[in-house]
Amino acid sequence: MTIQLYAFDTPNGRKVSVALEEMGLPYEVQVIDITKGEQNAPAFLKISPNNKIPAIVDPDGPGGQPISVFESGAILHYLGEKTGKFWPQDLRARVPVMEWLMFQMGGFGPIPGQVHHFIALESEADRRYGLERFMAETRRLYGVMDRRLADNAFFAGEALSIADFAILGWAWRHERHKINLADFPHVQRWYQALMARPAVVRGFAVPLKRAA
Repeated sequence: MTIQLYAFDTPNGRKVSVALEEMGLPYEVQVIDITKGEQNAPAFLKISPNNKIPAIVDPDGPGGQPISVFESGAILHYLGEKTGKFWPQDLRARVPVMEWLMFQMGGFGPIPGQVHHFIALESEADRRYGLERFMAETRRLYGVMDRRLADNAFFAGEALSIADFAILGWAWRHERHKINLADFPHVQRWYQALMARPAVVRGFAVPLKRAA
């Protein structure tokens, strides 16, 4: 049955569209235009009480009953459990997947997101302080990732996982973070390899905005 994806063209939305394509799950997109406040609509709040995208509704959830899931990390976890793909069954192998998924959710997302915010400010003083603070931390996070990928093909080891999809959504915006991936060659190698995957290409191509 077809999963309903409620999303917009953001890093968090792209994480899930990429995962759905990689897992080969049928889905339809319901665009939630966050620039117009559609995330605050009562119908959407029943699915995502934190009024954030993305969210999904799976009509074929556990026990064959529908289920809704909000928060992108929870969605990736759910889809990995549902399909058994990109989600190891062995607990030892699963630990690094969860570590790097939490790394993205707690750091490599909120911090670059602050860069997005301060870049757009009109006040030079406000912009300068925020960018100095959050761009330095963003570069540090890229450095953490680069060291990890120096000895690993993917973030959880030698196998692609949901952690890679989570981090890819934000690495996709590296130019907006004012990051030159050439400064982080292992991240660059990983990024180029993932962006060349056919399912990832499809995941980034699916329209998550309405036509103007």
